[in-house]
Amino acid sequence: MKFTDLFIKRPVLAIVVNLVILIAGLQSIRSLSVRQYPRSDIAVVSVTTSYVGANADLVRGFITTPLERVIASADGIDYMESSSAQGLSTILVHLKLNYDTNAALTQIQAKVAQVRNDLPPEAEAPVIDLQTADNQFAAMYIGFSSSDLDQNQITDYLTRVVQPKLSAVSGVQRADILGDRTFAMRIWLKPDKMASLGITPSAVHDVLAKNNYLSAVGSTKGSMVSVNLVANTDLRTAEDFRNMVVKQDNGVIVRMGEIADVVLGAQNYDSDVRFNGESATFMGIWVLPTANSLDVIKQVRAEIPAIRAQLPTGMKVGIPYDSTAYIQDAISEVLHTLTETLLIVIFVIFLFLGSFRSVLIPVVAIPVSLIGAVFLMLVAGFTINLLTLLAIVLSVGLVVDDAIVMVENVERHIQQGKPPLRAAIDAARELVGPIISMTITLAAVYAPVGIQGGLTGALFREF
Repeated sequence: MKFTDLFIKRPVLAIVVNLVILIAGLQSIRSLSVRQYPRSDIAVVSVTTSYVGANADLVRGFITTPLERVIASADGIDYMESSSAQGLSTILVHLKLNYDTNAALTQIQAKVAQVRNDLPPEAEAPVIDLQTADNQFAAMYIGFSSSDLDQNQITDYLTRVVQPKLSAVSGVQRADILGDRTFAMRIWLKPDKMASLGITPSAVHDVLAKNNYLSAVGSTKGSMVSVNLVANTDLRTAEDFRNMVVKQDNGVIVRMGEIADVVLGAQNYDSDVRFNGESATFMGIWVLPTANSLDVIKQVRAEIPAIRAQLPTGMKVGIPYDSTAYIQDAISEVLHTLTETLLIVIFVIFLFLGSFRSVLIPVVAIPVSLIGAVFLMLVAGFTINLLTLLAIVLSVGLVVDDAIVMVENVERHIQQGKPPLRAAIDAARELVGPIISMTITLAAVYAPVGIQGGLTGALFREF
């Protein structure tokens, strides 16, 4: 008995196999990640080092150049670019396509550690971060603005209340605060006053460091009492900083307030963020690569009303950017096109075959084949994106083509006087080889696109 005879003579088995394909495909649809484009393995490792007070030439000579020299010996690097600015060194290491990001990150961390002690003592430890092509932009940006509160107060509220709540949403990788202004004590030195008193900026730095010391000295116990000992020298208010003694010579005391203006401000004033004309702070929502962006952002949107209800007086929240809106529109458009394709195909088949019974076979074959293909997408690690949906639309013609050829062959055998069962068996035996050959030929035509190297191959592999 031929393989095709098995599904004709045993219709129950054929129905069960089709149901298994449908169930597996429907379950896979729920598990597949939804993205705008296929996942690409383009990664950039950034090494950022702060050297407060140094100009660009010093940063380049003592920070950027030594780090570049050792990082260049790591494996998997395509090319590097760097910039040296006032007090900041930035090195961007572009990795080769599809190179193991974890291995590259580990090597770069080891290389940086080799020269950490050779960098200036005043320089901060280099910060190493991995950026992939998938997270160049957040999936959603939420804007918080206020006409009554300044950015310092907005940032403080977001850090304490909003950020932990959104970070706890399932599927959220992180919730970053953009354009933030963290509270910091700003000490604006007066050069002329310092020069007249013989005080240098380094002396002020040393005094601040000595008066910002935290110590864990333990506790003391008696027969009935236990006391925790605290020996902290940290200062908390602007007035405390103004009264700090900077210099004491021959009974003359110079305090910080005499040589500097001390105010409670922000760590930096490099950027000014506004939303609808008011001072604002943005929060970027980053989705895990394995999570469904549409579902995650939907959950984040569900949290917005509760967040809005708890906002301080005068603070407003809005969503200026949501990438899933475009993704949803694009997917809806492709699904709309797919529906139109199926209707047109059914109409054309009916015109040529002239029988609703004959049309029923391709109509059943199309959804079973397409839904079953979703299970194979899950097994292969693919995602639902614009390219895979486009491939599904194109594959409708292939599925219908095979179904029409099979139906026409069965009709031909019936017209020759054979019983329907015999006609189906003979038609399937005749066409099983040609249909398999045609499918393999079409797959071979598209195969070079999938195995092509570079960025093009990475994008069209799922297609």
